Amino acid sequence: MSVLVGLIVMLGMLVVVPLGLRLVGSPALHRIRRLWPLLAAPGAVALWLPRGGTATALAAVYALGTLALALHAPARLLRTRSLAPAEVAVLTALAAPSVAGLALVAERGGHELFGFDLEILALTVPHFHFAGFAAALVAGLVCRAAGRRPAGRFAALSVPLGTLLVLTGYFVDDWAELAGAVVLTAGMWTVALLTWQDVRDDRQDRTTRALLAVSAAVLVATMLLALSWALGEATGIPHPSLTWMAATHGLGNALGFALCAVLAWRRIQRLERLDEGTTA
Repeated sequence: MSVLVGLIVMLGMLVVVPLGLRLVGSPALHRIRRLWPLLAAPGAVALWLPRGGTATALAAVYALGTLALALHAPARLLRTRSLAPAEVAVLTALAAPSVAGLALVAERGGHELFGFDLEILALTVPHFHFAGFAAALVAGLVCRAAGRRPAGRFAALSVPLGTLLVLTGYFVDDWAELAGAVVLTAGMWTVALLTWQDVRDDRQDRTTRALLAVSAAVLVATMLLALSWALGEATGIPHPSLTWMAATHGLGNALGFALCAVLAWRRIQRLERLDEGTTA
């Protein structure tokens, strides 16, 4: 499982986050977007080293980068003075990788942070790259695309809330984590529905439409797996193991949802800029 999780985390660090930051479109993020490869590379190397001082130091470089990114959230809030649902989702996306960075430093150092064992800390890292960053960011983009539809606002608020509730559940109990999984699943399924209904457009090229379709379809299965795991942890009924969850839920969300979604939205933004240029 550690090899698979490491590959998934690398995808988040080196591909999904930098692509996602370009989707935010804020000039204030220009510097950190340029520096991100230099910050993420040490973290990626740390994943493959034995736990110890070197791995911890490299992970700390990445954690500092995620902290610098998180500091853009309050700065953005002060600048925009907006807590509109789409903005809440973007603020969540900016802050979430810092949780992953902190968990990575603790796990690479062999320290059971807040009493969590190293396996849970290792899985927290991809969770806050994909559920925390990618899912929240895409929920915000979908909310804007859906206009005034209540479903768009629900998606943009429930994905950050569900992620926060899952994190809270780590400290409370399995039932609280199940509640978070239910809220997060409802939000992600709404993102999938709106992606299919409102974001996919006949004017888009075949590749963009296919990427959007895959990202929406994958969420149906991967979030059902998340629900089954959380329900099993809370009730004791048979449920997938963590290894199986990494190979299905984790890999599906990383490749099928997050990567496909950010690639599709990059193509959509390019098309919108071309249309604006043609109109001008």
